[in-house]
Amino acid sequence: MRVYWLALLCMLTATGCAVHDNRPPQADAAEPPPTFEITVARDVTYTPADWPQALAADIYRPVGPGPFAAVLLVHGGGWAYGDRGYMEGAARALARAGLVAVNISYRLAPKTRFPGQLHDLQQAMHFIHRRAADFQIDTARIGGYGYSAGAHLVSLLAVLTDDDALDAPHGGPSTRLQAVVAGGTPADLRVYEESGKLLRDFLGGTQKQMPARYDAASPTTHVTSQAPPFFLYHGQWDWLVPMAQARAFAERLQAAGVHAEFYRMRFRGHIAAALFDGGAQAAGIDFLRRMLGADGR
Repeated sequence: MRVYWLALLCMLTATGCAVHDNRPPQADAAEPPPTFEITVARDVTYTPADWPQALAADIYRPVGPGPFAAVLLVHGGGWAYGDRGYMEGAARALARAGLVAVNISYRLAPKTRFPGQLHDLQQAMHFIHRRAADFQIDTARIGGYGYSAGAHLVSLLAVLTDDDALDAPHGGPSTRLQAVVAGGTPADLRVYEESGKLLRDFLGGTQKQMPARYDAASPTTHVTSQAPPFFLYHGQWDWLVPMAQARAFAERLQAAGVHAEFYRMRFRGHIAAALFDGGAQAAGIDFLRRMLGADGR
């Protein structure tokens, strides 16, 4: 009973139940984020006319003179469920803090299998560059933000390099991210020895049947020194995506010389970490503002 009340108290008092590793000391001296009025453009198609499925984004913009840094938002749902409405709260918070939030839909499994979802994110990045002037975006300062399956996809997008096989045929320089916030991240799909339905639907089979595909779909296998800075947050009680995954990913990034911050949320499982973020969203936005421009512009 005491554990229940302690967990409830932590959800209500958020910041006391989180540990933020590798946050630079100077970050504490940063100015508080501004508060902008925002506008929203909904259902903006971002895919080309010949794409297998027309996909849309909702674009949340600060009101004021740009250009602004931007953030690509990618929802979770096990690659098979969910929609961009999952990320609406984060999108609004980002725009209020002075960043353009591009909140996208993507094709879902099993109808579309890997790497189709990655290709959708790459198309979204090309769209952001094409329409940068329309939405007051500074294309030199684009970050990514995702949770769960969305964190996996945005992390994978971020760690690809020019010579990576997954960068072709839809990648290229305009698909590069300058910073990433990823929560509940399944960074290494190879650790699931008994492939569950979600992974089988996403990748097309079990790990025993297609080990190379599990390897290719795991962000941790693509890490190089060229990866952008990462902010990883994770629930301590996450049994669906064990916290060890995020910790190992952070250590792999740091070993490559990449700045990686780790925000551990006590008394949270996978779903609770999304619903009761324990200050992770605010810390993630602070990270993006620091990495993309401290004043958010």
